[in-house]
Amino acid sequence: MTTLSAAGSHVGKVRANNQDSGYAGEHLFVVADGMGGHAGGDVASALAIQSIAHVDRAYESASDAVQALRSALLEANHELAETVSAHPELAGMGTTVSGFVRIGDRLALAHIGDSRVYRWRDGVLVQVTKDHTFVQRLVDSGRITAEEAAVHPRRSVLMRVLGDVDLTPDIDVEVLDTRPGDRWMLCSDGLSGYVTEQRVGELLDENPDAAAAVEALIDESLDNGAPDNVTVVIVGIDDSPSSSVGAPIMVGSAARPLTYAASASRRSVRLPSLLLHPLTSTTVPADEHFEPESEEFLRELIAEDARRKVRRRITWSVGVLLVAGLVIAALAAGYQWTQSRYFVGVSNGQVAVFQGVQQSIGPFPLSSVYFESDIDVDALSPFSRERVESTINASDLPDALSIIDRLQSELD
Repeated sequence: MTTLSAAGSHVGKVRANNQDSGYAGEHLFVVADGMGGHAGGDVASALAIQSIAHVDRAYESASDAVQALRSALLEANHELAETVSAHPELAGMGTTVSGFVRIGDRLALAHIGDSRVYRWRDGVLVQVTKDHTFVQRLVDSGRITAEEAAVHPRRSVLMRVLGDVDLTPDIDVEVLDTRPGDRWMLCSDGLSGYVTEQRVGELLDENPDAAAAVEALIDESLDNGAPDNVTVVIVGIDDSPSSSVGAPIMVGSAARPLTYAASASRRSVRLPSLLLHPLTSTTVPADEHFEPESEEFLRELIAEDARRKVRRRITWSVGVLLVAGLVIAALAAGYQWTQSRYFVGVSNGQVAVFQGVQQSIGPFPLSSVYFESDIDVDALSPFSRERVESTINASDLPDALSIIDRLQSELD
């Protein structure tokens, strides 16, 4: 029997604790990615999932489900604020939430943050949610490309989350159509940030069973170094009676008893992992953090980004000029060395001394006639003529002139 839905979560290879949570139920499917590092990202995601889980029930219409899901997220936001009030050491914690409720052939979706929901249909993977991040704002405004966003130094700045940071967060909600054969994937950025969409689509195609697909996707992230927590929920749409959505399951922090004790947000990286997956600016994730979505802050970040681009261009230009200068200096030094060399050869049928070497760079010779003697090459003995025609290297100019004298003496 093919399992239609499944959920899995892994701490990854760098983080000390799993700040992700996931839920796969009968009607409700959700992923949450906590933020705040030691300040309680794991608490935030777990509280959000546990607070939203009661929405997992049948609804008469998609609009009813949307309203219920949105209200549940706002309730979760209120609960997070109350938790921070009771535990001030957790101030600043928050979480992304991306999830939907299935009502027949429709999905009621709610989303805040940068966890994602994808639809895989007819071999094509499409992201249906939009990241609430600073870099996504830059992409939307045409200031940077999606490729540049992936390595942008501000890619960890979230503009919208649930938490104690905003009492009335703006939550994206919509109703989507679905049909048999569709597969929906919810994931934290531990997957979307380190596995390409093309590879995700291939793994979904290769693994029709939801549990196998979840395992394959998490393994792929681990194979790529998995520096961040990885959480994946797969939901298949199928009218087949031999398929099952499985029993409701919570994964990640939501599956463990809540603890409010501070914990380190990173752990040391083992040497074998480091050798297999060298850590670069794109493999070690910065802790995500929230910044208010104000125009003043956006203008400040955009101005900073513009300054960064100018600095990068100046650095690049200076680097190019330095490299060009070194190349020119090397060529000049090389040419100067060639002009300290001499050899004897033939010029206009006469024995001559050449300055330089016998090679050329393209159409440009690296030698020129320094002195042309009165000795006719044809007047030389066959042996001497052959030597001159094939050129005779000299150690320096006096040595070249002495070779001319010896050839002249043969004719006297």
